[in-house]
Amino acid sequence: MAKRRSVAEASEADRALFRFAVADAVPLVSDKVHHEPPLPPAIPRSRQRDEAAALDESLASQPLEVLLEGGDELTFLRPGLSRSVLKDLRRGRWVTQDEIDLHGLNRDEARDLLSTFVAESLARGQRCLRIVHGKGLRSPGREPVLKELVRRWLASRPEVLAYCQARAADGGSGAVTVLLKAQR
Repeated sequence: MAKRRSVAEASEADRALFRFAVADAVPLVSDKVHHEPPLPPAIPRSRQRDEAAALDESLASQPLEVLLEGGDELTFLRPGLSRSVLKDLRRGRWVTQDEIDLHGLNRDEARDLLSTFVAESLARGQRCLRIVHGKGLRSPGREPVLKELVRRWLASRPEVLAYCQARAADGGSGAVTVLLKAQR
């Protein structure tokens, strides 16, 4: 009968036989791991271009003199005038001499009526006017359609020196107070 080897002896013999068999073998995987540095975050070039285009468009559609003060209250001051003119207009130091209400008019009717109103006010020597455009509560989407149109129309007229949102007692965000040039 063959002598049985102990487990320790068999293991050592098997290990030596295995080492002899793989002595000239080259490992497929090295024990070194190469880590690539993480890629930098993507730069959203197209988003940057879109935002720049939107900013350019918004600046082109509004005169540079339109300033954002106190929340969403837009104001206008003709270049070369003192900021105190706008401050006085906002505080009600100018007496409102005439008023027009554009509620219920479409944009063409409102533009024509506003143009006539400003021309007639100038002819009468009036300088401070109130234009009620409404808050848009009855407009589709409850957005004030005439509000922005009136502001753009006024800023494009050379006889308009300044305008600001009317005081709360005079219509608040539904009206603007306008200062016209003095007649010579």
